Amino acid sequence: MTIDHIADLLYPGMPSNIIPNILHIIGRLTAPIMFFFICEGFYYTKNLKKYITRLFLFAFVSHFAYCFAFGINYIPFSTGEIFNQTSIMWTLAWSVIALYIVYGKNNLKEWQKWLLVILIDLITFSADWSCIGVMIILNMYSNRGNLNKQIKGMMFWTFIYALVSFLFVNKVYGIIQLFVILVYPLLKRYNDEKGKVKCLKWFFYIYYPLHLIIIGILRVLMYGNIPLLF
Repeated sequence: MTIDHIADLLYPGMPSNIIPNILHIIGRLTAPIMFFFICEGFYYTKNLKKYITRLFLFAFVSHFAYCFAFGINYIPFSTGEIFNQTSIMWTLAWSVIALYIVYGKNNLKEWQKWLLVILIDLITFSADWSCIGVMIILNMYSNRGNLNKQIKGMMFWTFIYALVSFLFVNKVYGIIQLFVILVYPLLKRYNDEKGKVKCLKWFFYIYYPLHLIIIGILRVLMYGNIPLLF
């Protein structure tokens, strides 16, 4: 994740040079790991309300950190752009809501569940990884315990994301998305056991907005207040 964002800082605008491309390819490992462990978090959490509240709190904080890091207006859509208007934390937080709607204990009918999922897709459309992140997480959870099926589902939705990105955003960016497949050997090592260092959970929550703030400071010092993303 940090390597990916450093590439944005050092090589603004997603150039097709080999070095930034390699850095962005390494960065493709981050999102699928986040998606995978959102599913695990939903499965294992003892207090779903606290889990959701925590995610939305950090999504709120991360919005301002994300916008500051990349020179994006804090008010979504104010510049006419529709993509990358807020961080992936927004997608992750709403994904847990979607998991509860589809797989949680509730009295919703099937048509009501999918109507709400479509609404969540619209809400997350403008975030990093867009509504595709929501659909990947729903698919991953439905195949929990079968990593091969999880990866196949992830690649199906990622291909759609890559195609849209290729056609409407940036061709290089679209192609690089497909390298999320490299996460497979890392997730294969997951042993379904709880980590021993409890404070790491908070470290990762805090690290995300903190490293974005540092990226933002460096952006202003290096270039002035200009946007980094294409």
